[in-house]
Amino acid sequence: MTQPSTYRRFRHGLALLIATSIGGGAAPVFSQTVPVPKPAPKARDGGVQMSAQDKAAMTTGTTQAPPNPVIPDPRRNVPTNIFASFDANQKAQATKVSSYLSSLQTLVGNFVQVGPDGSKTKGDFYIQKPGKLRFEYDASPIAIVADGSSLAVRDKKLATQDIYPLSQTPLRFLLSDRIDLLKDTNVVSITADDVFISVTIEEKNVVIGTSRLMLMVGAKDGQLKQWTVTDPQGYDTTVAVYNLDTSKKVDPGLFKIDFTNYMTPPG
Repeated sequence: MTQPSTYRRFRHGLALLIATSIGGGAAPVFSQTVPVPKPAPKARDGGVQMSAQDKAAMTTGTTQAPPNPVIPDPRRNVPTNIFASFDANQKAQATKVSSYLSSLQTLVGNFVQVGPDGSKTKGDFYIQKPGKLRFEYDASPIAIVADGSSLAVRDKKLATQDIYPLSQTPLRFLLSDRIDLLKDTNVVSITADDVFISVTIEEKNVVIGTSRLMLMVGAKDGQLKQWTVTDPQGYDTTVAVYNLDTSKKVDPGLFKIDFTNYMTPPG
């Protein structure tokens, strides 16, 4: 059975993953009426179209071993200038990532999550855009469910769940129907090498401070590889994904927030 200290560390890492925009110490907001952020228009001038090769690569059809997540250097210095300018190559890379994220409608796979203390957890995830998601953790009573407007952190062990507005979690960037990262978010860093294209998004809040989300896609296959959420205190939670499938049909019931069998604390 999971020891209490390990369970607390796991919950802390989970809080970073889903509630960066709310703040590590803030209470959840119990609401079912907050909409998903307004998506970018479907037609974009100068947008990059996915090639047939990239589209074929999105569904692997093979089972992969769990990857070793790439943990960002905690000493890294990410630019914080909201007026950051990028060259033509960086803009093209950001547009490529935007095009890929916007092309996804369903995404199913496995994940490895690394918390701030280095602890690893695994599980399965399901995405149905816009706004629907489910994370199931192996050997853990925790599940994350998003129904299109709200996100629930469900604890099967305690039969409770906390509800957050989806619009206040960094996961909304992955769940938006269409997105243009350079126009719809505050991108502060774009880097690329032979392995990854990395785009870092920054969000500032006058009360809780600055948080960041770094998205990483494969430089060769264009697929989502991992993301890292950094909370205002500088703690990182990294999620690496694998065995991705974009063609699998997902049961709509997976995205239902259950208020019958799980108690939601009063707001």
